[in-house]
Amino acid sequence: MTSDVLDCVPEIATVQTGLLHVFIQHTSASLTINENADPDVRVDFETAMNHAVPESLPYVHTVEGRDDMPAHVKASMMGASVQLPIGGGRLLLGAWQGIYLCEHRNHGGSRKLVLTLTGL
Repeated sequence: MTSDVLDCVPEIATVQTGLLHVFIQHTSASLTINENADPDVRVDFETAMNHAVPESLPYVHTVEGRDDMPAHVKASMMGASVQLPIGGGRLLLGAWQGIYLCEHRNHGGSRKLVLTLTGL
């Protein structure tokens, strides 16, 4: 997601010191920052989350499918937003870091983000 976010906010290049706030407007997906170089990290991340919050628990909220309530729990655990520092016209992410949009539904739909840029 990092390059997609950067494409949407080219004004970052003009900010010397600031913050970019990224918020997802959904309850069954989340945002986080993690290692973005090796695609195996995403696979392991999903495996760990599915182990921590399995679909097989006896959830009461099931009207939207077996994967819906686990998706809500995972989204609450991970969070709906991230804040990223900006310096010298660029995101100050670590060498291996990137923004993840974590889809917790088995067949999630389109997702909308709200991007708020502040700074000088």
